[in-house]
Amino acid sequence: MTEQRILHPDSTTAETEPASLPWLPHPFSMVWREGAFLHWPIDPDRLRPHVPDRFDLETFEDRAWLSIVPFVLARAGVRDTPSAMRVTRPELNLRTYVRYRDVSGLYFFSIDIDGPLLAFLARRGLDVPCFNARQRVDGTDGRVGFSSERDDPSGGLARFDAEYRPIAPPTRARLDSLTHWLTERRRMLVPYGDRTLVAEIAHEPWSLAPAEVTIHENDLFEAADVPTPAGDPLAHYCERLEITGSIPRFL
Repeated sequence: MTEQRILHPDSTTAETEPASLPWLPHPFSMVWREGAFLHWPIDPDRLRPHVPDRFDLETFEDRAWLSIVPFVLARAGVRDTPSAMRVTRPELNLRTYVRYRDVSGLYFFSIDIDGPLLAFLARRGLDVPCFNARQRVDGTDGRVGFSSERDDPSGGLARFDAEYRPIAPPTRARLDSLTHWLTERRRMLVPYGDRTLVAEIAHEPWSLAPAEVTIHENDLFEAADVPTPAGDPLAHYCERLEITGSIPRFL
């Protein structure tokens, strides 16, 4: 893949929302670290055949969106348990935006994580497309390097290698902005046989900085058999956010 360099200014700074209240019990806690949001618009007619029929594909101003999100999931575990019982792993996901009945949420085409047991349990227990990958996160001079190479035959070959850094102070997105629509999502929707699972996170609104990103390699779209969007992504960076998580339940 041709190296891609993106510079994205952002002006979403006001009219923010308060923290949302949890909808489900939240026995888990974790910390998001050193993450990026990379969003591409795409024709909804191209994406619709790749999303389960039970879900409505959500759009913003008549465009669907595909997002790649690399980050470090730190100190993940049951709330109030000691550090020895927590897990810290890089994670990389490819997602879009859907609605099931009256619930808006995220639909994941793939989740890559550096941990074969975690990937196996997520795939077997929740039927989530989660795959083991060899991943590395490093950084110098305020820049984060994130690389991932999937090591799981069931998910096909997929590589992602990028560097990103914030280029302005972080802000909270306007309620009516595209950035808010893309990032302030609290629920994951998962087809599970004839039923649908929902899992939820809760946190303060994202504090996001516009980001400069260089993508060296990206096979995630091809591996997930979804259309590859054209052009540069809308890019943001978040250094840290504390999150709680629910137990999945059926809708």
